[in-house]
Amino acid sequence: MNKISFGQYRAIDLGIMAVILFAVETLIAKAAGTWFQGQMYMLSPTIAIVCIVMMRWGGFAAIHALVGALAYCMALGASGRQFAIYCVGNLFALVSLLLIKKFGKQRIKDSVLLSIVFTAAAFAAVQIGRWLVSLIFGGTPDALLRFITTDSLTLAFSLLVVLISRRVDGLFGDQRSYLIRTAEERRRAELAKLTDEPNSDPDNYE
Repeated sequence: MNKISFGQYRAIDLGIMAVILFAVETLIAKAAGTWFQGQMYMLSPTIAIVCIVMMRWGGFAAIHALVGALAYCMALGASGRQFAIYCVGNLFALVSLLLIKKFGKQRIKDSVLLSIVFTAAAFAAVQIGRWLVSLIFGGTPDALLRFITTDSLTLAFSLLVVLISRRVDGLFGDQRSYLIRTAEERRRAELAKLTDEPNSDPDNYE
């Protein structure tokens, strides 16, 4: 962090997250389309990654919501209508930013219940968003149930990833606060090391 700015660090972090998401989403979607055709359930890492990025960088998670939708639709050869449904629908995950505003990132991270509510809210918002967009293209009211049912495995996966990420220091939390804290910890460690070192000046020894 001594050689790059905070903005550069953020850009690198967002970029790495986006590349990982695109690769994993594409791989899973391709596998599902090739080996599990006709299966009722789908698994997607997008909501889990979007939740983590929301905690790290707030509204920048919109980038990853779109990246996940694009990767999924491109991998399955989706139609223009499906691109619209998934791209716009995924952006609804940012509704969970309201929970961050209400409770704060640290409180959400520290509470298992709030972490679950935060992730579940993002999942539910995405399904509702996709459903609302589908209605514009002639979808039916019962399509919401199909969206939720198809993605139920995604919800379980997202909850698991978020709960695990809570236990990794600095992963599921505000990055500015994390960097400030770790910088302060390093400074204290360096000061402690200096005070613990014996005085090497021979003039101070009898």
